[in-house]
Amino acid sequence: MIRVDEKQVPWQAEMTVTALIEALGETYDYPVVRINNKVVSRPQFDQVTVPDGAQVYLIPLVAGG
Repeated sequence: MIRVDEKQVPWQAEMTVTALIEALGETYDYPVVRINNKVVSRPQFDQVTVPDGAQVYLIPLVAGG
């Protein structure tokens, strides 16, 4: 099981960050996620797999002025 923010998501072997975001049905284009204590940027989403039991935080782009 993977915990994404406050949701529980079933873990699958070889699940990439991209696959996880698609499984969540997220339409927002996240630039960064944090898996446990590792920060992963969007160019790496297709290569990085999410381990079973991971805590994942979806980090949106925030702009201010």
